[in-house]
Amino acid sequence: MEGLTSEEAVALICEAVQHRGPLDIAICNAHTVLTALDNPDYADTLKKMTLLNDGIGLNLASRFLNGRPFPANLNGTDLLPFVLAHIGIPLRIYLLGAREDQVRGAKQHIESCFPDHLVVGCRNGFFQEQEISDICAEINAARPDLLLVAMGNPRQEFFITQNRDQLTVPVAIGVGALFDFMSGAVVRAPGFVRKAGLEWLFRLLQEPRRLFHRYVIGIPRFLFAVARFKYGRSEKSA
Repeated sequence: MEGLTSEEAVALICEAVQHRGPLDIAICNAHTVLTALDNPDYADTLKKMTLLNDGIGLNLASRFLNGRPFPANLNGTDLLPFVLAHIGIPLRIYLLGAREDQVRGAKQHIESCFPDHLVVGCRNGFFQEQEISDICAEINAARPDLLLVAMGNPRQEFFITQNRDQLTVPVAIGVGALFDFMSGAVVRAPGFVRKAGLEWLFRLLQEPRRLFHRYVIGIPRFLFAVARFKYGRSEKSA
């Protein structure tokens, strides 16, 4: 997993755009790691991508395993607006995923807040497998520099890697719930809550039924997996 600052992540994406990639990015949090542990195909998929860290869980794991935190929290909801604000070159962007109203709302948000960039196309994330070739052709015809895929884990990462041979876009990023936040469909936690590392709790209170398993069950599972990895690694090196 890449330990980058926000500025270094912007530079990485900018270089890939200018050199026409390919660069495929997965933004990984504790839930992503647990999904990879449960699904070997997903773990193999993540190995094909550049991984950026997201959330307090990954930061705690880095401290525990390596004795130091990550340089920055590169969650997609903050990183992508930072990229759009600081990349320094105009981007052609294609949005794929979420519901129709959410992806349209995200398009309007980008056009309003980041007018230097052009959203060259958008499509919701509800489609059948037999439609994928046509969707890839539609994306290529729009000639984007950046493809943002918001279909959740692991579907968005599978889409990017399994269709990479069909896609000519230089940079593709799985962005999770980004379109939900950009469109206003989901309200973000206040700044002081995010700074305290408690945005997960705010989201759990918003959507308890959907997120109960991810956070209430998932967080202890993740911490146990990290501890087992560390102490297993120590035993092997002894």
